Amino acid sequence: DCFQNATNSFYYDVGHCPVKTCAGQQDNGIRCQDAVDNCCGISKTEEREIQCSGYTLPTKVATECSCQRCTETQSIVRGRVSASDNGEPMRFGHVYMGNRRVSMTGYKGTFTLHVPQDTERLVLTFVDRLQKFVNTTKVLPFNKKGSAVFHEIKMLRWKEPITLEAMETNIIPLGDMAGEDPVAELEIPSKSFYRQNGEPYTGKVKASVTFLDPRNISTATAAQSDLNFINDEGDIFPLRTYGMFSVDFTDEATSESLNVGKVKVHLDSTQVKMPEHLPMMKLWSLNPGTGLWEEEGDFKFESQRRNRREDRTFLVGNMEIRERRLFNLDVPESRRCFIKVRAYRSQRFLPSEQMQGVVVSVINLEPRTGFSSNPRAWGRFDSVITGPNGACLPAFCDDQSPDAYSAYVLASLAGEELEAVESSPKFNPNAIGVPQPYLNKLKYRRTDHEDPQVKKTAFQISMAKPRPNSAEESNGPIYAFENLQACEEVPPSAAHFRFYQIEGDRYDYNTVPFNEDDPMSWTEDYLAWWPKPMEFRACYIKVKIMGPLEVNVRSRNMGGTHRQTVGKLYGIRDVKSTRDRDQPNVSAACLEFKCSGMLYDQDRVDRTLVKVIPQGSCHRVSVNSMLHEYLVNHLPLPVNNDTSEYTMLAPLDPLGHNYGIYTVTDQDPRTAKEIALGRCFDGTSDGSSRVMKSNVGVALTFNCIERQKPSVAQNRCQ
Repeated sequence: DCFQNATNSFYYDVGHCPVKTCAGQQDNGIRCQDAVDNCCGISKTEEREIQCSGYTLPTKVATECSCQRCTETQSIVRGRVSASDNGEPMRFGHVYMGNRRVSMTGYKGTFTLHVPQDTERLVLTFVDRLQKFVNTTKVLPFNKKGSAVFHEIKMLRWKEPITLEAMETNIIPLGDMAGEDPVAELEIPSKSFYRQNGEPYTGKVKASVTFLDPRNISTATAAQSDLNFINDEGDIFPLRTYGMFSVDFTDEATSESLNVGKVKVHLDSTQVKMPEHLPMMKLWSLNPGTGLWEEEGDFKFESQRRNRREDRTFLVGNMEIRERRLFNLDVPESRRCFIKVRAYRSQRFLPSEQMQGVVVSVINLEPRTGFSSNPRAWGRFDSVITGPNGACLPAFCDDQSPDAYSAYVLASLAGEELEAVESSPKFNPNAIGVPQPYLNKLKYRRTDHEDPQVKKTAFQISMAKPRPNSAEESNGPIYAFENLQACEEVPPSAAHFRFYQIEGDRYDYNTVPFNEDDPMSWTEDYLAWWPKPMEFRACYIKVKIMGPLEVNVRSRNMGGTHRQTVGKLYGIRDVKSTRDRDQPNVSAACLEFKCSGMLYDQDRVDRTLVKVIPQGSCHRVSVNSMLHEYLVNHLPLPVNNDTSEYTMLAPLDPLGHNYGIYTVTDQDPRTAKEIALGRCFDGTSDGSSRVMKSNVGVALTFNCIERQKPSVAQNRCQ
């Protein structure tokens, strides 16, 4: 209800300073650089009034920029480490960056680490101290501007060990897909094992060989590293995998690790469905320090007779196993494109509601001949993070055959999967974000296209490389590899694929503008919602609604006790209540309010004056007794004569679920809000839920009746 005639839109220009470093003032010291980093930032603001329907909103507009000390930021990576088969957490495991331990997983497999400032490529190795899971090296994208990114880390279990005789030739199959031949075999000649000191070993060998079979689509997320190597020109280049295997050979008696001098790898050529890949096939091993693959050797063709009737051609390679490393059967693949993807806060798909920090992943699939929706195997797994203009996701593509490769794309924020736009029963190119006829060529299908019971959190497309002379294919959503810059800079009006958050409508308004995805945009101001950068405190109150409809609930947050802010607006928060799954006519809302506490100058506290206002015909029926007692004992106590709302001076203490208040402090604002919101939904001070539990941990309860529906004539007048 704040349409601006001046801009003919719902936008108001509040100004901005470029996010870049600058040279500070010279002093008497002889130095080549500043002692502290300086950044361009807002040095002067002006208060303006935004005209709305029947009221005004205050805002602060940037009018001057200057070179000042940079706002301190920190890039944070959080995640959860679990088994790829059943989600069992890796408890109390170690996280390494190179040879240095940087974090440890908790009981639920969660971890947190701060990324060192000069990091360009974050390579982490996850080590299970209980030896249930294969050590896993991942290259994780992170937000270099600061703020937190959440990653789900999937790990393979070690295969049950088998016993080998060191003095005999041993054959170990790689791949155990039901009804399929193995992808390859390891052949270990007799007398090949030796101890760490070089002494030959002749006893029994305990062998565990774990194979990541790309014919099993569900294993793609457990793929290690980002499947890249450095080519002869020194450039990072992608690989397409035909399988990865981890080997662990130990002395059965003493558990001492054993080396193997000569190992042959027999790769079944019938498993390689792209004939052009056969002569390029190589054997690789992973360097866990760099996360890059290093060439171990080539393959050569060899014909072998399996039985009287069947001659088969195998690719045979030789290798030596000197340490517990991960090996890979791969080919370099140069046919690459980029997919333009954006993530939104709702199904309105407004450019202003784009979300940053979303992890978007793609699994490159090799379709089965004639059945593009039923892939034969996956070949590569990539992840990128959305920025202010979405993300460009690398994927294999082909200009000769549109169905040579397909891509399976999914997105998540803080571990929560986002939803893709539907393809059935409605197929709406405007909603999907890609016009016809290109959309038909790409064969867009959401995962529930054929079965409504399947999750709606991913989509699959054919990777048809855009034709350079085709006008309808020149504006996205697929871009040739050499057009990365165009992909990164296109406006939201250009074709792109979309994900959105499933949560109900919410609206945030701050008097002092701040982009939660960019901590550098923080401004020193008494009315800043977050008064202290790097210490973001999120507060929520749980409101229960008794009535047939979901209701929008608003918090209006003003200065309460500080002389600089009293009576002035910090901001507004609106959220729609979430219906209870088990009870009819009951819903609840977890509503953010501005926490009380010190303002930016750290001089004195302000107890925020918070009004909680359900937007409807509502009547307050109860207040949590513990919350009421706390507020009575911490005066002043605002007057609450109007039963259609509730007013309080927000508590200074971080109260818990017994009061219906949820408070979390973190170095990243989004993380603080996500954790507090999860606790509020759950109604506990240490749990988390995406399902609203409306009977526990409630602060306020309102009765809301359904308003009488206006007549047809009234509707026409409106």
